[in-house]
Amino acid sequence: MSTSLNETQATGSPKHYSVIIVGGGQAGLSMSYYLKQAGIDHLVVEKHTVTHTWRSQRWDAFCLVTPNWQCALPGYPYQGNDPHGFMKKDEIIAYLDGFIGMVNAPVLEHTEVLRAKPLAQGGYLVCTSQGDFTAGQVVVASGGYHTPIVPRMAERLPAGIRQIQSAEYRSPQALPEGGVLVVGSGQSGAQIAEDLHLAGRKVFLAVGQAPRCARFYRGRDVVDWLADMQYYDMAVQEHPLREGVRDNTNHYVTGRDGGRDIDLRKFATEGMELFGALEDFHDGKLRFTPNLKANLDDADDTYNRINASIDKYIDKHGIAAPPASTYAPVWSPGEERWALDLAQAGIGTIVWCIGFRPDFSWLEAPVFNGRGYPGHVRGVTAQDGLYLLGLPWLHTWGSGRFSGIARDAGYLAAIVSEKLGAQALAA
Repeated sequence: MSTSLNETQATGSPKHYSVIIVGGGQAGLSMSYYLKQAGIDHLVVEKHTVTHTWRSQRWDAFCLVTPNWQCALPGYPYQGNDPHGFMKKDEIIAYLDGFIGMVNAPVLEHTEVLRAKPLAQGGYLVCTSQGDFTAGQVVVASGGYHTPIVPRMAERLPAGIRQIQSAEYRSPQALPEGGVLVVGSGQSGAQIAEDLHLAGRKVFLAVGQAPRCARFYRGRDVVDWLADMQYYDMAVQEHPLREGVRDNTNHYVTGRDGGRDIDLRKFATEGMELFGALEDFHDGKLRFTPNLKANLDDADDTYNRINASIDKYIDKHGIAAPPASTYAPVWSPGEERWALDLAQAGIGTIVWCIGFRPDFSWLEAPVFNGRGYPGHVRGVTAQDGLYLLGLPWLHTWGSGRFSGIARDAGYLAAIVSEKLGAQALAA
């Protein structure tokens, strides 16, 4: 459902909504779901089309890394016949399409928010590429992954090398011939490296400090164990790292082919070449930090530590399960390699998998910290009537995922409703 431009400008002054939601992904649509239930008028403003990112920024073999049962968007839980499987890209889109149809949100698509700022008399002015609006309250649900990170060093690489960011990667067949350097070993980097490796491409991987975890342990998916241990209910304020957990890189694992570990050491025994973090490019050679061994060891330490916490839970509750085990490395690097000649290695493509930067430059409100990140407590900012939704660890681990968005959206919708009720009584 779309709001027409003629409607928004017919009165000659900005059309007013009780709430404007910026972003039409699963977060914005979840907020719309609860506002519709409460009978609160609102508008969702989406720069592209609803759930655009899932359709345009995922590779062909992409699948969920969390089991299907964790797909729990509000009013629309997973109802397929494989709750412990991992939906592939087309299945995820079908799930989202069902959610979109069920919510039937009032959405203005292909509309960019250019500016949003508080008004002196209260409420907000929201300027968009389709005209201006006002709102009593604003929910920023545009996520935190806006600008792909590519180092300036990339400008000095040979023109014949094709460079793409992880959001642009589609398949091994879509890349030029030759070796592929994947930079970064977080969830996207590790899975893209695996995709290329399984297709028989020669892969060079610059390994960062991302942790890893087991897919299955002691007879169950690790996610199932952690859910029973209430890890996914832990609020950010209860986490040992407190707000620092928001800076953590996600563990790499995969749901591909029914789910399995991603073991970079095993890939190395099969011909993938591993290096430490990419540092620079000089005289035709890539330079790497000699920290490959440390990064692999740290990732394995996290893997074993998570499994050890599951062991303690099993012992404490007397649960019958297969015996405990500890991961033992199947390969270790010898002398650290700190350089790689691009031409000699035959590298034709570099895939940058080093993340995204948030871009809230359009939001003119005094809520940002020194790193340009909006401060909040469970999505509620210090600016009256301004909220955030869909960010990683907004409240819990699931906040930026299908599993936790309903709880966060429902919480904020209740606050929005309460504020509107108070305003009505005061009027």
